[in-house]
Amino acid sequence: MAKFWNFVIFQLGWFACIIGAAKQEVLWPALGTLAYIAWHIWRSPQPILELRLIIKAVLFGVSADSLIAYFGFLRFEDAWPSANLSPLWMWALWALVASTINSSLSWLRGRPILGAILGGIAGPMSYEAGIRMGAGAWGIHGQIGGLVLLSLVWAVAIPLFFYWDRIAAGPSLAKNQ
Repeated sequence: MAKFWNFVIFQLGWFACIIGAAKQEVLWPALGTLAYIAWHIWRSPQPILELRLIIKAVLFGVSADSLIAYFGFLRFEDAWPSANLSPLWMWALWALVASTINSSLSWLRGRPILGAILGGIAGPMSYEAGIRMGAGAWGIHGQIGGLVLLSLVWAVAIPLFFYWDRIAAGPSLAKNQ
């Protein structure tokens, strides 16, 4: 049942942050999402490992999104703290994605090819949906280039997050399936 609620909260957090960005009112959705992340970490069987995974995922995501935006393939609405950096609400969304690794996406554990395929498809689709809802726009270099770059980022991200989680847990620690 916890996996179901993780999935539901992921969806609610995604919609809240996207709609908030589109309306230039992202503070409460981002704070609400981050509050869930704090609760998720607190409830985790291994809070320190979960926190480390989330921090790594956020750093990866913020770096990737910032580079894609910097090179003119993507533009975010409500771009606080800087127009040259992935916005705070995207940080919350990357943390939200990381919160699914040991919960609603745990069925992908040990399936890196499937994780890469699903990440490479679902990640860019999520950005396209967010753009269509008004949370951003394609940059001067266009939609196709942006989608290709996002597909590559997400095809790497999902298996990488599982790898980081496995390395942190160590060989003697079995993960839930």
